[in-house]
Amino acid sequence: QVQLVVKSGGGLVQPGGSLRLSCGVTGLILDYYAIGWFRQAPGKEREGVACTSRSDSSTYYSDSVKGRFTISRDNAKNTMYLQMNNLKPEDTAVYYCAADGYCGESMADFGSWGQGTQVTVSS
Repeated sequence: QVQLVVKSGGGLVQPGGSLRLSCGVTGLILDYYAIGWFRQAPGKEREGVACTSRSDSSTYYSDSVKGRFTISRDNAKNTMYLQMNNLKPEDTAVYYCAADGYCGESMADFGSWGQGTQVTVSS
């Protein structure tokens, strides 16, 4: 059974600050799959913010986070990360990790999901 568990990283941060989300994965070998992070703000649809394909051969970032967020994985720990820098109030959302999907010019069809973690950017 595949399980994704957000281990750390959510919380309250001031604008301009940084957070790193981490998500541990069991039940699949992470390096063999595309991984991604999504977010959903109140009253808005869920959006994909970052993904990297199998073996990190390609990476996608939404325009809203490009240059500020970095997705990565540690295959030895079967853990994925989202480093978020220069956070803005509009980054406030519940963030979800996901695995086993499409990552190329966009990101879609992810089959395995972690629980959400709240990120709030406010002064």
